[in-house]
Amino acid sequence: MSRQMHARRLEGIDKNIWVEFTQLAADYQAVNLGQGFPDFAPPKFLQEAFCKAVSGGGLMHQYTRAFGHPSLVTILAQLFGRLVGHEIQPLEDVLVTIGAYQALFCTFQALVDEGDEVIIIEPFFDCYQPMVKMAGGKQVYMPLRPRGGSNLSSGDWVLCAEELASKFTAKTKAIVINTPNNPTGKVYKTEELQVIADLCIKHDVVCISDEVYEWLTYDGAKHVKIASLAGMWERTVTIGSAGKTFSATGLKVGWAIGPSRLIKHLKTVHQNSIYHCPTAAQVAVAEGFQTEYDRLGHPESYFQQLPTLFTHKRNKLAACLEIAGLRPTLPEGGYFMIADISSVSFDSDDSISQDEPLDYRFVKWLIKKKGLAAIPVSAFYSPEHGKEVQNYVRFCFTKVEEKGLQLIRHRYVSL
Repeated sequence: MSRQMHARRLEGIDKNIWVEFTQLAADYQAVNLGQGFPDFAPPKFLQEAFCKAVSGGGLMHQYTRAFGHPSLVTILAQLFGRLVGHEIQPLEDVLVTIGAYQALFCTFQALVDEGDEVIIIEPFFDCYQPMVKMAGGKQVYMPLRPRGGSNLSSGDWVLCAEELASKFTAKTKAIVINTPNNPTGKVYKTEELQVIADLCIKHDVVCISDEVYEWLTYDGAKHVKIASLAGMWERTVTIGSAGKTFSATGLKVGWAIGPSRLIKHLKTVHQNSIYHCPTAAQVAVAEGFQTEYDRLGHPESYFQQLPTLFTHKRNKLAACLEIAGLRPTLPEGGYFMIADISSVSFDSDDSISQDEPLDYRFVKWLIKKKGLAAIPVSAFYSPEHGKEVQNYVRFCFTKVEEKGLQLIRHRYVSL
């Protein structure tokens, strides 16, 4: 009998929702409103900054500082120090990574030890779960639940403070939050964040705050960084993404920001896995942030213009989904909109297993029969709570309209 060659920590995490449904969408040449990326170009100033960087001489194509190019960590510290209300040391408190994904991986590997409990608020971006497992931790799930009523806004998805408090034990090491949330679009209010902060302080727990959609809020919703609350800078690692910030997901430039006592451990993981991030991309992102820092709060700021553009796309998608018989939840932030499919009847063929959750079956039917790709919302939940949300699927609205939203209206008006 041959020896087992794989590490046991990989067992049960080999399947990936994005691999499965992206391939299915490609196989059926579906309009892809499932995957979360814009299909239009980033702002002109960022494109010009990247061209300038790659043609800027030999050093732009060589190694740079392992933990982040000096110009990038400097502007990140300036900008986010201003937003958090705390002086950030660029060389100590900032780590630049290969996208937010690697920032999350470094955080879990660096801070979660064997047997540590990590509270994950559901719905969650799906990589949190396997990353906690790979670090040896135990996932503890705390779901957001919709309030009664029409549930037309992501703000209607709320935490129960008492239930959340019951999740904290002597083994709790960290809690993971995502605001604006993927997939609901919920933007946590200050009072909601304060409940989480009070529990973190009381139990001496680290907060891992995934804020990649921080610049994308709508209808007056305001993004609040939990690190800005009293007593939270010292115990928060904030995750960010240039790809989401500048509509350029292919850049794969992300970061983790927090106190040096935490970030130094992330750097240890980083230097023993990636070691270094692409130089030219960092220089381009640094120039992009410098441009926006100088424009912050002004109408010409890309950070001001993009939410206006996406609000229009969001509203158009919501109207199209309603025409099709679905009931959308209007997001306060982010890229995505979830929709209730319970009023839509569909006949899945023999190729779709009836043992799968309802939302999985619906999405596969939608791709195969209607040529439109979405993502099942139960994929963002633990097995214990996924059954509660099988009536929801997720759509991405950051697409060029003639490729996406108009096709829903004209081709899929009757699901």
